Amino acid sequence: MGLEPTLAAVLAAVVALLILAQFLRVPYPILLVVGGLGIALVPGIPRLALDPDLVLVVLLPPLLYAAAFFTPLRELRRNVRSISLLAVGLVLATALIVAAVVHSALGFAWPEAFVLGAVVSPTDPTAATAIARRVGVPARIATIIEGESLINDATALVIYKFAIAATLSGVFSLPHALLSFVVDAAGGIAIGAGVGAVIAAIRYRLDNPPVEVTIALFTGYFAYLPAEAIGVSGVLAAVTVGIFMGRLTSKLTTPTTRIQGDAVWEILVFVMNSALFVLVGMQLPNVLDGIGSISTATLIRDGAIVAATVMAVRVILVFPLAYGPRFFFRRIRERDPYPAWQAVTIIAWTGMRGAVSLAAALALPLVTNAGAGFPHREEIIFLAFCVILGTLVIQGLSLPALVHLLGVEDDTTARDREESKARVHATRAALARIDELASEDWVRDETAERVRRSYDYRLRRFSARFEDPDGDAVAYEERSAAYQRLVREIIDAQRRALLELRAKGAIDDDLMHAIERELDYEDSRLEI
Repeated sequence: MGLEPTLAAVLAAVVALLILAQFLRVPYPILLVVGGLGIALVPGIPRLALDPDLVLVVLLPPLLYAAAFFTPLRELRRNVRSISLLAVGLVLATALIVAAVVHSALGFAWPEAFVLGAVVSPTDPTAATAIARRVGVPARIATIIEGESLINDATALVIYKFAIAATLSGVFSLPHALLSFVVDAAGGIAIGAGVGAVIAAIRYRLDNPPVEVTIALFTGYFAYLPAEAIGVSGVLAAVTVGIFMGRLTSKLTTPTTRIQGDAVWEILVFVMNSALFVLVGMQLPNVLDGIGSISTATLIRDGAIVAATVMAVRVILVFPLAYGPRFFFRRIRERDPYPAWQAVTIIAWTGMRGAVSLAAALALPLVTNAGAGFPHREEIIFLAFCVILGTLVIQGLSLPALVHLLGVEDDTTARDREESKARVHATRAALARIDELASEDWVRDETAERVRRSYDYRLRRFSARFEDPDGDAVAYEERSAAYQRLVREIIDAQRRALLELRAKGAIDDDLMHAIERELDYEDSRLEI
């Protein structure tokens, strides 16, 4: 099969898998990994070797930037202790325990055992977030999972770096490793903040949506690449600049730029995530090609041991990490009471691994400093794939049922109440500004009164959402839905009229699209 038919078949299969995921209500990362594996096993499909740089350099920075950009900073601050314990403490514990199990059960020497432990210790920043939000877990749980997966890559990659150095040279220094961890983290954060300050200063002087969106797409690289070049954490650099710009973009950009940017990011992140998981699934045949001396039964057993260890370590350790600080420190307990065990269970079960682990495994050196082959290299890659596949399929598929079984519901009521209060606050500010401007010469009395009536209605409507949710709020929402339906009917009539004019040749495509875009903006302002 030639390249063009093969590529067309793969793209068609990916689209089919994405559509199937919607109908089956299966989180798309799971279906794409399994589907990618199925595609790779089809006879005649060329083998696709995944370059680790494709993930670590090309795909990872914008995904990290986007995830950090849209992560609520307030919630990160509220949960910084929980996130830090998971992103640092749990990663270290996982790497250590996996190394011990692999050393004793599989016969790896300690250095390469730690390499495998480091490879499989971080949760994936895309898989965990996509699956957690797909099944509708409460906002705080989703924030902890997302925050952990954004930061724990840095911890794991530091362990990974020193484990490889120990394997290559046979020398390891714990004090040097700890110092390097601090330097890597601090350096990555500093570079991310510095790049963010420069980008903010540049974008403050721009008013060109395509240029600004393009700069935003490159910002993750601007932080990641210099950090990696000087040997500090590119992951933390990309995450830091993402958080930095997420807080400032509303002040730096126009509404048009934000609307266009959000649309671009939504599509780009979805496409890149989809590509990542398909590529991960298509790697297994290449991995198996490198392992010829080990029986299939032994490989399956070893993969099951490592995957089970990774999942068990998280399930066991998340509980003491959640309850221990509160038990020993009264101030923590008073400030942040014990969480429900159901919520902790959900966090313990969302330990999906993904493309970062596979990329780290594929990036292992081929030979040591002595010229010998890197010990157990192919097995490490295979075992990493087993962990990725096992956590995605077992934990990912069972997570919706677990959420339902435990009765953990999305806290939409609390968020809706907070949203209504925010809208009330903004509406009152609008009414106050109308009163201030009413005396201006350029403001006509009838115009000010018409706008004031509109915002008075909004104030009553949003106030009723939390003052009388079962009474006036229902009536207001019904009236608003009817109004929005009317406006949409009017907008649709205008669209049909434009299409008729274009069909008659009265207007060209450019003019039709310009007016249509205005109607689309008006349509997008409607809430239902």
